[in-house]
Amino acid sequence: MIYDVIGDVHGQADKLIGLLTQLGYQYDGQCFQAPANHQAIFIGDLIDRGSQQLQTLSIVFAMIDHGQALAVMGNHEYNALAYATPDARDASQYLRQHDDKNTSQHQAFLDEIGFGSELHQFWLKRFYELPLWLALDDACFVHACWDSDAMAVLKPLLTNDNRLTPLALQKTSEEGTPPFEALERVLKGVEATLPEGIHLVDKEGHQRKNVRVQWWQPSLSFQPIHQIARASQEDLIHIPKDTLSTEIVFGLDHDKPIFVGHYWLNGTPELLSHQVVCVDYSAAKDGFLTAYQFDTDHPALTSANFIQYQH
Repeated sequence: MIYDVIGDVHGQADKLIGLLTQLGYQYDGQCFQAPANHQAIFIGDLIDRGSQQLQTLSIVFAMIDHGQALAVMGNHEYNALAYATPDARDASQYLRQHDDKNTSQHQAFLDEIGFGSELHQFWLKRFYELPLWLALDDACFVHACWDSDAMAVLKPLLTNDNRLTPLALQKTSEEGTPPFEALERVLKGVEATLPEGIHLVDKEGHQRKNVRVQWWQPSLSFQPIHQIARASQEDLIHIPKDTLSTEIVFGLDHDKPIFVGHYWLNGTPELLSHQVVCVDYSAAKDGFLTAYQFDTDHPALTSANFIQYQH
């Protein structure tokens, strides 16, 4: 079996159609059919940012419904559920606040789908169908981070196939709790807290007091932030070079290949490590929608297996 692992689409249906066509998928009037012995796996973040939200969702879920694809949930699908769900502790509030930052991130989806509409409710139900992670015989798939410790915290709240329930959505939205922290790690990655008085500004102009770290590195605790951070050189100049990370507890309990998205990489695709592959190369902006073709008969990871739709 060859798994065509496809990165964050973010409402870029034209790029998705181009990549699927490049990979040999053919539209039969119902969905894009995979070539023999192939199956697509979408790594999450199907929505937000781009101008083709509904078309993107229709393509992906038609493929899922016809057995041509699998998919995992991204933080943007999770956020969409939380944004639309009243907080059980205070029904006047939503699990994800409707502030300027959160609404701006979700605006492309809201503009096309319509908050509270029947179409909105339909797609929210479908988002619940997406597992938080997939553990197949030959490889593992998760949007941002494979952390067995975090997954063990989440597992009692999920269905048998690792899907959210409404109760799990509530529990994982309650800040400062173990389920919240575990969900953050799986869908957003591992973060280190920056020293007092130091902050980063993200791609949308928001200040952040934490920095994502390269969890695929062999060691994360008490390491120079400059060496383990997933941040641009532009951002890192604001952090003193002698700044060390605090203790970061992290669980990786197997040696199977792991596929992720989420990280807004650019340039020529490369492996993150001998075990970890990222397929997000900033297609939501000016990057290329990217796939990795993982052949279970030849599982050794190599950068030669990346495919990009460069149009």
